[in-house]
Amino acid sequence: MKALVFEEPRRATVSELDVPAIAADEVLVRSRNVGICHSDFELYEGRYIIPVSYPIIPGHEWSGEIAEVGSAVTTLRSGDRVVGECVVNNGDDHFGFSISGADAEYFVAKASWLHRIPEELSFAQGAFVEPFSVAYSAAVAAGGIDASDEVAVIGGGPIGLLCTLAAATMGGSVTLIEPQAHRRTLGLEIGARQAIDPTDGSLFEQVDELTRGRGFDVVIEAAGVPAAMASAFPIAGPGARIVLVGIDVGGSTPVEIGLVQSKALRVRGIIGSAGLWPRTIRFMATSGVDPTPLLTATFPLAEGTAALDAARDTSRNVKVQIEC
Repeated sequence: MKALVFEEPRRATVSELDVPAIAADEVLVRSRNVGICHSDFELYEGRYIIPVSYPIIPGHEWSGEIAEVGSAVTTLRSGDRVVGECVVNNGDDHFGFSISGADAEYFVAKASWLHRIPEELSFAQGAFVEPFSVAYSAAVAAGGIDASDEVAVIGGGPIGLLCTLAAATMGGSVTLIEPQAHRRTLGLEIGARQAIDPTDGSLFEQVDELTRGRGFDVVIEAAGVPAAMASAFPIAGPGARIVLVGIDVGGSTPVEIGLVQSKALRVRGIIGSAGLWPRTIRFMATSGVDPTPLLTATFPLAEGTAALDAARDTSRNVKVQIEC
């Protein structure tokens, strides 16, 4: 079978490997669609957040179907359409990082990591369940979002755009704050009411005018840049809920921390979406939300290294998937 393999840091190849064997509590999955994520490049560059060893097969945003089940598996059967969680084995492992992932024609997973997806979701949509679950988790952390909420999303990367999509689908009036014009345009296409270029003059003056001096009810920070994280506090309105989704480890910047008290802000940080996958899948299937407008390029597995190159080009692409 073909597989995209990170042989060592900064060296990727598409290789021919044997189809893996499964244990009694495992299943063999036929991979269908796999998204490329920023964290895949952290793995590629040898700087992932937990220890890993090479060679390793990446791929943690995926959809597929069961090809074979182990003798002890009773919850799944051949032909089931599935997606799978990334943080596994009680948090000790990350699928697609410390355990080889889905960028292969076939791969092994434990049945306990997997969730069926309904026919309402295509395989391309199914590969968005993992990143969309983070956006859904942000909305849950905000205490829920509805049509009464003025929502700001800071950052128009894939997670920020999915947060925009989730909040708009829930009824919130969303303003996307993003410097790149093509990402602002995409945000408007998927449901944002307004979009702000934070480099076009004072962000705070733009927000003040847009919200009539009130500020936002919900601020979701998805850029993961210290200055952007700090900007969440002054643009939040009285009693607002701030959710920090973007990740920065070790960075620092001045923050008007007294605003937490003077505005009675509620601030949450989230990491991942543990426990929310079944709800995320139901939400995606029943709401009709479609994340595939973010899919700007698709490559066959045989062109896996070209897919990586395309995903690096953020001036052209938002989300790239490999079709296996």
